Amino acid sequence: MTTPSPLLSRPGAVEAVGADAGVAAHYGEPLREQRALAAGTAVVDLSNRGVVTVTGPDRLSWLNTLSSQQVAALKPGESSELLLLSVQGRIEFDARVIDDGGTTWLIVEATEAGPLAEFLNRMKFMLRVEVADVSAGWAVLGSTRAVPEWSGLLAWQDPWPHVGAGGYSYATVTEEGHPGLERPWFEYLVPAAELEQTVGQRPLAGVMAAEALRIAAWRPRIGAETDDKTIPHELDLIRTAVHLAKGCYKGQETIARVHNLGHPPRRLVFLQLDGSQHTMPAAGSPVLAGERKVGAVTSVAQHYEMGPVALAVIKRSVAPDEILTVQDGDEPYTAVQELIVAPDAGQVVGRQTGFLRGPRA
Repeated sequence: MTTPSPLLSRPGAVEAVGADAGVAAHYGEPLREQRALAAGTAVVDLSNRGVVTVTGPDRLSWLNTLSSQQVAALKPGESSELLLLSVQGRIEFDARVIDDGGTTWLIVEATEAGPLAEFLNRMKFMLRVEVADVSAGWAVLGSTRAVPEWSGLLAWQDPWPHVGAGGYSYATVTEEGHPGLERPWFEYLVPAAELEQTVGQRPLAGVMAAEALRIAAWRPRIGAETDDKTIPHELDLIRTAVHLAKGCYKGQETIARVHNLGHPPRRLVFLQLDGSQHTMPAAGSPVLAGERKVGAVTSVAQHYEMGPVALAVIKRSVAPDEILTVQDGDEPYTAVQELIVAPDAGQVVGRQTGFLRGPRA
């Protein structure tokens, strides 16, 4: 169970529920907080995040063999993202990665830390690595700007939406036209005992603000956009979390096969929701094309400029220009889709068929 953040004692704090329990959803003015976070004048308390450390001389080469990402030569202070996949190529863990020269830090969702540490400990064999779930001793603070006063802290910088070495974009827009560029993102590791002192009098935004900016940036989140069948291509995670030409790892055969075909079975889509209603649909609400269910809303928020917006995962076969309906109980919401992952390989910007012929030994 997540220990409530001491920052919940700040005036106006309302605790979040679900995946963000333990930190503030907002501090009384969600849209003002969102504007401040977007402008870089506020920071967000993410101290409910899980933190796992890997130490030992074999740590990077070991993580390289287990994961989708090329991290064997990760330099101190350099940020990356890796996935641990099932044999079928489905996402099991998504970790933000940064190394300080002696320890590799993995920042994950609150519920992932324990299972991730347990999995990694099972995979150590005779290698010189030590794994620890240090979530209780460390907190995370998020910001859309680098904070000069925190230059002494270890900071993970989100690579999204830049296409990393060995990565590939499944989007219908160029990197230069990607809305994720409007949301640079930093996550600072702070000793839990120093959280309040580190924040000081700096303005705070709640996780509602962070989620709205994430959705507008088309940035998928494990546990929200994922289920037990999700593969990276469906969420455009090949761009930041997968190296298509690295050595063998669990799930690589699926990664290569789907990439060569260019047709993931589902696709992430951004939805502009009808703003005439005074409510928003809940995450998990069915997405309909006519009367046919074609997917589900995965994340929803009130954006300070665009109004109600959402991410959804829908069937690849849905026509790109089809007007959709989100059905929340008896309440229908008209939804205009904005393409994120292309329905067809030919619509991917710069698509090259046969980029990777198969798993490499």
